[in-house]
Amino acid sequence: MPIPPRFLAISAAFIAAAAWAHHGWSAYDAAKPLKIEAPLAQVQYRNPHVEAAVDYQGARWNVVLAPVSRMEARGLPASALPVGKVVAVEGFPRTDGTHELKAERITIDSKTIELR
Repeated sequence: MPIPPRFLAISAAFIAAAAWAHHGWSAYDAAKPLKIEAPLAQVQYRNPHVEAAVDYQGARWNVVLAPVSRMEARGLPASALPVGKVVAVEGFPRTDGTHELKAERITIDSKTIELR
């Protein structure tokens, strides 16, 4: 039995939405590593990636961390990231100038955790 065109259109829409929702890492500049040390201004501990916000050089930066399961497996439960906690985050900024950092590692209380 052939696949109805309506089913194909709906499937394509779901695939496009999923691809848009989970951005690729090609949007980040691996040639420009950046280290930000600042207190956490906001934390969203959820999938697909934990995200945090820090104020750095007069701008609010969004920091994309690892998925929840990886964060917990590496010793970073939600309770380890309270707002106000000073962290050092190393990663790569977006290529389009948006104040966003793809974190490769985070240091909290002298403990460095690799997020890859």
